[in-house]
Amino acid sequence: MNAHAASLTLGTLAQQHRRDLIRVLLQHGPAGMTASAIAARLGLSPSALSFHLKELDRAGLVRCRREGRFRRYAAETGPVHRLIEHLVTECLDGRPSPFAMPEPASRGRRRTKTGRDRMADRIFNVLFLCTGNSARSVIAECLLNRWGARHFRAYSAGSHPRGGIHPYALDILRQENFEVDDLRSKSWDEFAVADAPRLDFVFTVCDRAAAEVCPVWPGQPMTAHWGIPDPAAIEGREAERRFAFADTMRMLTQRISIFVSLPIESLDRLALKRRLESIGRLDVRADLSA
Repeated sequence: MNAHAASLTLGTLAQQHRRDLIRVLLQHGPAGMTASAIAARLGLSPSALSFHLKELDRAGLVRCRREGRFRRYAAETGPVHRLIEHLVTECLDGRPSPFAMPEPASRGRRRTKTGRDRMADRIFNVLFLCTGNSARSVIAECLLNRWGARHFRAYSAGSHPRGGIHPYALDILRQENFEVDDLRSKSWDEFAVADAPRLDFVFTVCDRAAAEVCPVWPGQPMTAHWGIPDPAAIEGREAERRFAFADTMRMLTQRISIFVSLPIESLDRLALKRRLESIGRLDVRADLSA
């Protein structure tokens, strides 16, 4: 993001109602919210809400899709992440952020890569674990591969894989235009062999997997527990069960959006470990009720 685009984005977000809108939409993740739900949450009149949504849309900060007679809005995370990258770079006095956007080739400037640049060019391998590898870990894998594609490669596995992806997980991923044809439920043993990807991070997203004795991972990765309630365990009507999967995606969306914005190369191992653990303690449900 260049300085002009950053100024446009910051100018749009200078208004309090628009900041509140983006905050609420980011909390709801890819599922988004209907206009009526947003208005009720923020106490805005329909005309005021329409005006602020148009301003956010003009800045590329929201997207809208029709659902029958209703419009559903979701935050565009790309511009938000690029703004964070720009601000981090500016605050570091020109030193490259680990997630800085590459300079356009047309500028014609060449420079020798520093150690920080080489770190920023790295692809970090991340493994998400749960027991069955049928819902939470698969959703996390897809989210990180979309949002962190420039710096992360995500995988998922289970301690006792169920052998198939939960159909509700597949449905919600398809709704958000994720490719699901190659997804499969697999054992974590696949990532403990000699020719497995060298792992940098391993995150458990269910309590049972966190309590089990894990294999020895190649690369001595950094680990953290990001426990998420099991949506497949929810009982009740179909709408309630599907909402649990949407809620799972929302919670993972918020945690992963924080993770991909971490200045990994500027944190020592202990500080990074604390940051990862704090993400796992994030009470997303409490945030939404605040």
